[in-house]
Amino acid sequence: MDLLQSVTRHIDLKDRRTLYIALTGPIVAYFALRTLSVLATARSRSNNNAGILASPRRAMGSLAKKQLDDLPYPPDALPGGRDVESPYGSIRVYEWGPEGGRRVLLVHALAPMAKLLVEQGYRVMLFDLFGRGYSDTPDPELYPQDVRLFTSQVLLVLSSSPLSWTGSETRVTLIGYSLGGGISAAFTSYLPHLVESLVLIAPSGLIRHHHISQSSRLLYGSLLPQSLVNYYVRKRLGGDPETKPATTNTTPLPAKAIEAEVPEHPALAADSSVPLFVDRPGISPAKAVAWQLDAHPGFLQAFISSIRYAPIRDEHERWSIIGLRQEAARSASAQDAKDESLKEGKVLILLGKQDQVIVAAEVEEDATVALGKENVECVTLHGGHDVPIINARGCVDAILGFLR
Repeated sequence: MDLLQSVTRHIDLKDRRTLYIALTGPIVAYFALRTLSVLATARSRSNNNAGILASPRRAMGSLAKKQLDDLPYPPDALPGGRDVESPYGSIRVYEWGPEGGRRVLLVHALAPMAKLLVEQGYRVMLFDLFGRGYSDTPDPELYPQDVRLFTSQVLLVLSSSPLSWTGSETRVTLIGYSLGGGISAAFTSYLPHLVESLVLIAPSGLIRHHHISQSSRLLYGSLLPQSLVNYYVRKRLGGDPETKPATTNTTPLPAKAIEAEVPEHPALAADSSVPLFVDRPGISPAKAVAWQLDAHPGFLQAFISSIRYAPIRDEHERWSIIGLRQEAARSASAQDAKDESLKEGKVLILLGKQDQVIVAAEVEEDATVALGKENVECVTLHGGHDVPIINARGCVDAILGFLR
């Protein structure tokens, strides 16, 4: 009390200005410290290594050859592998085939088709999307898994080759599957001068809203705690939740219903246990997903961010841009219009007859409206959503006929 009296004895409390200064001083100091803290955090995040979740490749060095071969997705599963460093983290890229062959970029998980295309003389390139396989995960809070991130990644992949993949004489043939189809269509709409031909296999982008349940809208929205979202999505994807959600006893009823209604990952559909490689029977989509849930620190976050922000639905306007360019090229004699149009004058879309994720009849109807009847060719093949895996030969035959 003596200390307080000694301090207040020198303050004229009758002077309101003195009183205001005494009261606001601590507040000003608090916000000054808060601002400095925010600036320090922002500065640390600007570091290239900040906010990046490393892929499993960094832990592979301690494993023996036999252990690596037994992994559901071995580091040498495909030839021509390389790791490309970028501001978003490392990207795993594979490239092989005749150097003079037509350039084909596959997005993504199309290894069986890549092998068949190489046998036909094509130069192929594949890569792991951010947060998948052996590619790092840029923090989804800072870099949502949207068109901007994936477009940047495709450009980084194309420019990483010792061969030319982006010149006027070496425009790329882009083949996109599932989410990769939505990414490929969006990429083509923004950078048409880099794309010579576009093939979409069971593509995302035009999924009708009635296929998305209210519980899924709730799960992938912003209302539920992220820990609860992680728990339910991990469980449905086939992983064992590391921890029970902290709100087990107070979970709202809608959230309890979500567990049974979270859409399964396409890799867990019928025939997902079909081997991706003849000489590696242990590699299947289902096993690869389960392995990534346990081994890749960023896989779950990347998957959830993709559902929220990637080009999965409502992409009609983007697709229509591609169709309008084909119309312009047919009616114009200017070379620049032709340079930005597809070589075949249309998009090839391959659909699985038994696909319950991307419904063939719906996509054909909606793609025809978005692109224009003269600008799209749809082919329905035997298979579900995993049609490029179980019917790789049928897909490649359809593509070869289209490209020729």
